[in-house]
Amino acid sequence: MLFEAFDMVKFIIFDVMGVVFTVGDDVEELLIPYILSIKPEADVQSIKDAYLAASLGKIASHDLWMQVGFNKTDILKIERDYLEKSFSLDAGFIPCTTDLKKRYRIALLSNDVSEWSSHLRNYHNIEPLLDAAFISSDLGVRKPDARIYNIALNVLGAKPSECVFIDDHPERVDVACEMGISSILFDREGHDYNGLRVKSFEQLKQLLI
Repeated sequence: MLFEAFDMVKFIIFDVMGVVFTVGDDVEELLIPYILSIKPEADVQSIKDAYLAASLGKIASHDLWMQVGFNKTDILKIERDYLEKSFSLDAGFIPCTTDLKKRYRIALLSNDVSEWSSHLRNYHNIEPLLDAAFISSDLGVRKPDARIYNIALNVLGAKPSECVFIDDHPERVDVACEMGISSILFDREGHDYNGLRVKSFEQLKQLLI
């Protein structure tokens, strides 16, 4: 049954890491271990710095790999191997979103590298479910900066009250709430959080449909 607070909602906006994909901190949990498994001499801070720059659109993904020590000729293979073997799609996302799409428009709002986000969306057949994808690398700003939320609202032509935002980070959810966007914490980690939360896509669907 549709939750009363959401009866005027037209748009559902999902975070990606920690919601659509099960790992929340892909840098610490996936990227750094992956690079170190191939290049144990790589500097962890350099990896973090290169990722941050790429996620803000300051460098392209191939520059990230080169900055952490990979040869240009190996990058395409390395990048595909990393993206296709490291990320686990939550099995509930596509069934839930397929049902939500009958009632709402669907968007993503993600801190990510543009090329990586595009590859993952297509590889996991997410793209057909989406009306829009707002990626920090394309926009030059990352959550929880309010500017990225405003960009999404402006492009969608949406009022804050017409949107529901789902993220796994309480501070990002709080920013959306402060802007008047109804927000839900997708809580895989058991955060100390007093707002509305769900632990699965089944619970989310029960709230929104």
